[in-house]
Amino acid sequence: MTAFALFSLFFGAGNLILPPFLGFQASSEWIWVTFGFAISAVIIPILAIYGHARLQGTLTDFAKKISPSIALVYAVAIYLIAISLPSPRTASVTYEMAIAPYFELSSLWFSCLYFALVLLFALNRSKILELIGKFLTPILVILLVIIIAIGLFAEHSAYSISQSVSPFTEGILEGYQTFDAIGGVVVGGVIVVSFALQGKYGYEEKKKMIGKAGLYAGFGLFTIYAGLIAIGAFYSGMFTGETRTELLTYLGIETLGNVGTSFLAVAVGLACFTTAVGIVTGTADFFKGILGNSRLVYSVTAVLGCAIGIAVGQFNVAYIIDIALPALMIIYPLTIILILLNAIPQQFASPLVFRIVALITVLFSLPDFLGFIVESEALTSIRNTIPLGNQNMGWVLPAFLAFILANLLHRTKKAP
Repeated sequence: MTAFALFSLFFGAGNLILPPFLGFQASSEWIWVTFGFAISAVIIPILAIYGHARLQGTLTDFAKKISPSIALVYAVAIYLIAISLPSPRTASVTYEMAIAPYFELSSLWFSCLYFALVLLFALNRSKILELIGKFLTPILVILLVIIIAIGLFAEHSAYSISQSVSPFTEGILEGYQTFDAIGGVVVGGVIVVSFALQGKYGYEEKKKMIGKAGLYAGFGLFTIYAGLIAIGAFYSGMFTGETRTELLTYLGIETLGNVGTSFLAVAVGLACFTTAVGIVTGTADFFKGILGNSRLVYSVTAVLGCAIGIAVGQFNVAYIIDIALPALMIIYPLTIILILLNAIPQQFASPLVFRIVALITVLFSLPDFLGFIVESEALTSIRNTIPLGNQNMGWVLPAFLAFILANLLHRTKKAP
């Protein structure tokens, strides 16, 4: 049951639009993007769960070895990003898949109605959404397995020309857009708290159960993601649309027919809605907790979160994905490093190692962040100097070297 709960929490309906389009762009090189996508969208998030199984604390514990204040700033940043990007994206995905093809309603009006309902559920908590969620995930999984199974064994035309310059790296970067690593550091804490409330498991039991659940959930995620990437590639010679939602709809029609695709659109829309409510309530709970446990803080945060949702959610999915990139380029590398440091043996992850590696990671992530704000020519010389700099992965090697040097320094300080 814990594995299924984890799978459901990670399995955001908005993420479904990413793998097929990634496969479509990679075409015959889809296996490489699958490996890259699996690293940032499956392996790293599951390592976050393993890290939580060891820590058995909250989100702020992930960065507390740097300093308590920085851990708090990091947690605030995570929730602000969650409420500003993945939450509004659920409205955009729902509009493009379940509303625009069937109704004449502007995206702004839909976004207003959508987040008015989100606010209603956030302010008046109910078991209804939990019950819906329990049925929605199995239905979505069944529909996707049918799409993948039919898509893999159907006749296809030749692959289209690959649009990927560096498939493996592009797979990793597209995995950022799932927000699953960020979800891992948040969701893991929720799972730990749920076990603690039961009060019948010791530390080692909880560690083993959470770790095993993470492995099962990771296998399920990889299977779905890999299948969607594969059929996106297999149909690359047939699809003539332009957007991620159009491709998912096209694959649904080709495999399920019009009626089945309509059913898929409704299921995706409802799943997106439950995700949005979860993000808004989770963010409101967090700020309520750090600001005196005030009910007013909860309500104000929920209202502001929904207002942001309306403002951003009216735009199309592609635009929201684009504007998310700068934030992801700075927060995702840091999140990956924090996950890895919390997952490795403690003798290699002292507070000194945390501070040095985190600092180097942020510094070498800045060119990737600034690349979306300033003219790219201004950063050319810097990117050419840093290994993998031109692939938006310039932080990887410096962070690895910093990890080795920080450990050597830590051992030198302990030696006397």
